[in-house]
Amino acid sequence: MNKDVVRQWLVAAAVLVTIVINALANILPLNGITTGEISDKFAVYFVPAGYVFSIWGLIYLGLVAFAVYQVLPAQRDNPRLRAISWPFLVSCLANIAWLFLWHYQQFLWTILAMVVLLILLIVIYLLLARSGEKVPPAERWLVHLPFSIYLGWISVATIANASDVLYYIGWKGWGLAPAVWAVIMLVIAACLAWAMAVLRGDPAYGLVIVWAFVGIAVKQASTPLVANTALILAGACAAVVVLGPILRSRLRA
Repeated sequence: MNKDVVRQWLVAAAVLVTIVINALANILPLNGITTGEISDKFAVYFVPAGYVFSIWGLIYLGLVAFAVYQVLPAQRDNPRLRAISWPFLVSCLANIAWLFLWHYQQFLWTILAMVVLLILLIVIYLLLARSGEKVPPAERWLVHLPFSIYLGWISVATIANASDVLYYIGWKGWGLAPAVWAVIMLVIAACLAWAMAVLRGDPAYGLVIVWAFVGIAVKQASTPLVANTALILAGACAAVVVLGPILRSRLRA
């Protein structure tokens, strides 16, 4: 069998296995506790309201679209899809590993799995953009867009995961209040969204950050410093997403 055909079907199988295991983690649930129930044990401020995590449905829908698109015979020799296949396969392993580590409360190891997942998604993102070629609209919608959303969410999730781990080990924050650290993390995430919108022309990444920030404002309503900062930065991110094309044109001028 052609090695590209094997690669295509491995990618499709990896998407299916990742989705099934993530679903079973909460349906069973793994180790008798759901993902959200574990998250609620951590008294940290960089955590959004529960409804925000529904974005995983959109992420997995996008990955299914990617899997179907890349398995088409017409995409067998697509060099961009060929380049991202192996990093993607390893990213699925990292996703699944994180889930087991989280549910079995191996929190120090979860940050390693999350960082590996983040790095691999960055690699995929850069590989897709590396050629600079104009890609077909179908590929932009079914490959580039899903990975922009996925990367945006994992950027937020990595910060949240790090906050959880620091809380778990009893880190004192170098004398700064937890709410202040949450504000610092919000600013860092906002800067990433602004950079992606202006420098990369990627509104999807920024909109994911907006979605997360509004959810943080809702969840942390009893802490005005965090909630108000999240809302202000959400508005700023939304504005940069809208004005991104204008700002990009001025940077090129």
